[in-house]
Amino acid sequence: MKFKRVLLKLSGESLLGEKQFGIDHNRLSGYSREIKELVDAGVEVAIVIGGGNIFRGIQEEDGAIDRVQGDYMGMLATMINSMALQSSLEACGVKTRLLSAIKMEQIAEPFIKRRATRHLEKGRVVIFGAGTGNPYFTTDTAAALRASEIGAEVMLKGTRVDGIYSADPEKDPNATKYDTVSYQECIDKGLSVMDLTAFALCKENGLPIMVFDMDSGGNLIKVAKGENVGTLVK
Repeated sequence: MKFKRVLLKLSGESLLGEKQFGIDHNRLSGYSREIKELVDAGVEVAIVIGGGNIFRGIQEEDGAIDRVQGDYMGMLATMINSMALQSSLEACGVKTRLLSAIKMEQIAEPFIKRRATRHLEKGRVVIFGAGTGNPYFTTDTAAALRASEIGAEVMLKGTRVDGIYSADPEKDPNATKYDTVSYQECIDKGLSVMDLTAFALCKENGLPIMVFDMDSGGNLIKVAKGENVGTLVK
């Protein structure tokens, strides 16, 4: 394996599968099997998952809910997804720990950096829920922060497309794919990898980002082996 410790970032929308709302259990089970394969290969895995399939905190279109309240609601949505993923992984025989940035003693441990790294060293999958615990920060930023804190070698950003393109490949048939791109190129060209706060954290800490298609079976283990199945930002 090329990487010993990784942080996998999944969007909440990725759990929709064929549904319009909520969680597609077939998609969830598929992800769990992919993650188990990675763990069985000896890779230490941490995960951050968004909550957009349940509630997107950045502010409701009609403005009925203020930004801070909405962001906290989004954090709770990430906990629902994290608990679902934890249950699915454990059904596959994977040992897990769910750590929350907001105190929820009945369902999750509080986030403590040393505790998280100890769980990883023991071969447990660590799921980080509730974002950073603060409004105004996305789960992309939470992923960049946690990856830096635990000393992950790479952030694996699972998406619906097989890497970073010059334009949206679902809208522009002439979009070209990048195999490797620098942090600065992403900024200069306005490539939508992550939000700028998350991106700045990765750049500042020298954390490479691998953007790949999570929905294609076998890609996760290929990325961990160092195979070229996505776009590497470094």
